Amino acid sequence: MAEKEQRKTQKKEQPFHWLYMLLLVTAIQLISGMAVLSQIEEAQTEVLGVFGGFLTVEWLYFVLARNFAQQRNTELEIIAFLLSGFGLVTVASVYPNYALKQFIAILIGLIAFVALLAIMRNVEVVNALHWFVAVGCVGLLGLNLLLAKVVNGALNWINLGGVSIQPSELVKVGFIFVGAATLEKLQSTRSLTTYLIFSLGCVGALFLMRDFGTALIFFCTFMVMAFMRSGDIKTIGLIGVGAVLGAGLIVYFKPYVAKRFQAYRHVWEYMNESGFQQTRVLIYSASGGLFGLGVGNGKLRKVFASTTDLIFGVICEEWGMIVAFCVVLSFAFVAVYALRLARHARSTVYSIAAVAAAAMLLVQLSLNVFGVTDLLPLTGVTLPFISRGGTSMICSWALFAFIKSADIKTYPKLEVQMEEKP
Repeated sequence: MAEKEQRKTQKKEQPFHWLYMLLLVTAIQLISGMAVLSQIEEAQTEVLGVFGGFLTVEWLYFVLARNFAQQRNTELEIIAFLLSGFGLVTVASVYPNYALKQFIAILIGLIAFVALLAIMRNVEVVNALHWFVAVGCVGLLGLNLLLAKVVNGALNWINLGGVSIQPSELVKVGFIFVGAATLEKLQSTRSLTTYLIFSLGCVGALFLMRDFGTALIFFCTFMVMAFMRSGDIKTIGLIGVGAVLGAGLIVYFKPYVAKRFQAYRHVWEYMNESGFQQTRVLIYSASGGLFGLGVGNGKLRKVFASTTDLIFGVICEEWGMIVAFCVVLSFAFVAVYALRLARHARSTVYSIAAVAAAAMLLVQLSLNVFGVTDLLPLTGVTLPFISRGGTSMICSWALFAFIKSADIKTYPKLEVQMEEKP
């Protein structure tokens, strides 16, 4: 009886904690939104409507999730709305006319998040679907190779009915879905070999597209998933050595690959050529200091790709290093949260999916942040939830679904069934 009363008390106390967090996030969004509205000169009414719509969707989601879906674990959604909301205001401050598209992408991402959570509820459904998802991933990459046109040196965009999509972002979701199901189902080296072949196909296609940043993200995610399943450091080491040798051969036979990275660690020697973007990020980010120059007062916004690859530099310059650090800290929290959930997940599927999703987000974050600051080669990957781009936003929300699905509290009825088991 005492335990039941304690659980009831916890359920009563937790909504207040959730509400305070949501109120804090909303306050931050209102302040940043007003700062943007006071700065922009065009499309003010449209941007105001978009901001209002975003806040409405945010609160509506939490009301429905808490009261109808009986969700008691909404930490991830709060971070997702915080990051995507900040991305929305940052993009709107540079390109006000793009605010509506970014908002629509957030809506689609939220729908994908809810849909994937529903699919992940049942391990049997995941196992039944993973081969179809694998075929879909291969088909998407094949379609990309056939229909895509070169944009900024990469062959990773296709146009369908006037809408540009990046198939490799969607394949990220399928990559983890297939991996979690494949590595969980079979308990031998056959599972690892099967997934290795699938992974090589994906990474190979990405190399043909010249999308080296995404290829590296896939490879690092595969290494994490393979280690989680096998625990064999020697096997992982051999795969890593093979990958390095393969990359060396590609650079040798395809010299244009090496040229893309010639400015790495030498950006000041190429400051008006291939190192133009990184040098501007370094200069303008430093000028922002701890508190930033203020919305609209930065110079980096005028540089190409300021709202995609270089958006972290815009944050540093206009919003300050403190805000930029908080963005990075948010992803670190998500990674720790995913690891904690993975330890207590009800199936290996959820453990692998949660950790792989967190790893994918961290690798992408690192490539973006360290790439624009010349600590790593600039690979042209986006900053999850924040960079301009619809497919990237949808993928970011879907990856959060993998993490949330590892928490049994996501599915209240299943939680009750597990508690009632002797």
